[in-house]
Amino acid sequence: MRLTTKGRFAVTAMMDLALHHGEGPVTLAEISGRQKISLSYLEQLFSKLRRCRLVESVRGPGGGYCLARDTGAVSVADIILAVDEPIDATQCGGKENCRDEQKCLTHDLWARLNERILDYLGAVSLRQLVEDQKTKEAVKESGVAQVRDMRETARKRAPVSA
Repeated sequence: MRLTTKGRFAVTAMMDLALHHGEGPVTLAEISGRQKISLSYLEQLFSKLRRCRLVESVRGPGGGYCLARDTGAVSVADIILAVDEPIDATQCGGKENCRDEQKCLTHDLWARLNERILDYLGAVSLRQLVEDQKTKEAVKESGVAQVRDMRETARKRAPVSA
């Protein structure tokens, strides 16, 4: 399977949008700044995401993009396929003309892999990705708070030297 930056960036941008869902429309410039993805590249991606009704645009001051569906109803496969990213491990692009206009010996293996990959990506929702990310951030933050508390406790217990 060849997943290019187009598919990766589309999933990343959608995750960013979902993480800021409920805060009003998000501009592509904000996503670009946070995720270090070219603004012009995001414009191309979001044009395709809008056509597939995964995002909605809001015009005017304070405008930007919002999710068009609930995060639980959007799969990673939906996002990747929306930006024309093929999920295909076959050499022939599924045309079954891999070798001398016929299927190669391993065509069926790669075709089954495609099905598994698509099934997996179809089973992972944007909601799951967002919840996983929020959990990671909470764990990281709680770890930072624990270290800060331990340092403060150690500082209070340290003998004062004259």
